[in-house]
Amino acid sequence: MIANRRFTLVRRPHGLPQPADFALDEVAAPSLAEGEILVGNVYASLDPAIRGWLDDLPSYLPPVALGSPVHATTVGRVAATRNAAFAEGDWVVGLNAIEDFSVARPGGFLMKIDTDTVASPTHYLSVLGAVGLTAYFGLIEIGRPQPGATVLVSGAAGAVGSLVGQIARILGCRTVGIAGGAEKCRRLIEDYGYDAAVDYRGLDTQALASRIAAAAPQGVDVIFENVGGTVLDAGLLCLNEHARVALCGLISEYNSTDGMTGARNLWQLVVKTATISGFLVKEFLPRFAEGAQVMSRWVAEGRLRVDEHIEDGIHQAYPAFMRLFEGTNQGKMILKL
Repeated sequence: MIANRRFTLVRRPHGLPQPADFALDEVAAPSLAEGEILVGNVYASLDPAIRGWLDDLPSYLPPVALGSPVHATTVGRVAATRNAAFAEGDWVVGLNAIEDFSVARPGGFLMKIDTDTVASPTHYLSVLGAVGLTAYFGLIEIGRPQPGATVLVSGAAGAVGSLVGQIARILGCRTVGIAGGAEKCRRLIEDYGYDAAVDYRGLDTQALASRIAAAAPQGVDVIFENVGGTVLDAGLLCLNEHARVALCGLISEYNSTDGMTGARNLWQLVVKTATISGFLVKEFLPRFAEGAQVMSRWVAEGRLRVDEHIEDGIHQAYPAFMRLFEGTNQGKMILKL
């Protein structure tokens, strides 16, 4: 028997997830049916979106079933195969789970990756994975910035936000980042090249809007929104005419016990004839190779800084996941299994 350690959901979280909501168990690695692949997961991507998958609510993925391992994008190697398109030892990336071994089935998302062309296989979970492609397509296709435009990014020191700001600079835009605390604001300027940084902590909507307006005196043409709540409401008060809001996430509301509060200043979209568009990176799946090629070139040219925060061991799954909501991760949060 091949042992399969799993980080499982045993109770639906109410508000902020607690240790008792999860368990580490060990079962036999599953056998394969015709066409299936057994993936030995090496790294798992920890993302704020996982929080939504833990609730029994409609979403773009089915909720994690109680007693089942928590969904995650993983990078690993083919441990066994009954699919002629994959060979043992192939490096792959796919939507699997936080466990040692996952079964990938025909029709699911699993693709081979070339680890010889990257500094680390983990890049397929950061700059060349869903995180990097969310930043790339979300900004370019949803935000549609023009050279000279002002781009406002919330959650700007996070895995997605740090890349959005850098891409906007490459495209000739002025960049303003919103983050929590002096240290993160320092990183925005010194590490990611933002033109201005705004600390949202301790500010209400009007005060934060005043700080944004001071950092963006010509107004805001594009908002790349990762946070929601007060942060989004403040940004809406600073829009230029025909501005675009790319709605990527609402992390400030994911652990709310009172439900989503929503934005209160949506009237500004009417006043400024602006638009807000939610998006998922899967909509751009046919263009992933295109986006990855551009991002790879920018990394090779030294134009994109890629920070990854890697925790070691499946037993670190819960504390590593919680870093996302504590804001203590220093880069893309990845678990080495």
